[in-house]
Amino acid sequence: MEQSSLDMLPEGATGRVLGFHLTGVIRSRLQDIGLIPGTAVTCIQKGTDLAAYRIRGAVVALRNADARGIVFQAERH
Repeated sequence: MEQSSLDMLPEGATGRVLGFHLTGVIRSRLQDIGLIPGTAVTCIQKGTDLAAYRIRGAVVALRNADARGIVFQAERH
């Protein structure tokens, strides 16, 4: 399966976090809510510059620029 950035995950699809290309406060905040390598993430809805993701049962909105810094691998069903 191919690795990509989280902003490329289509609506309704699920992937697993592999790592980050983020630093500083945004990386810390994402890790604080449980977004760590191995975590399943489902894209719930996409907008122009935001997307909503289900992470450990919570829905979190991320800007596309921040989602580009999260490396994931899509899951096949």
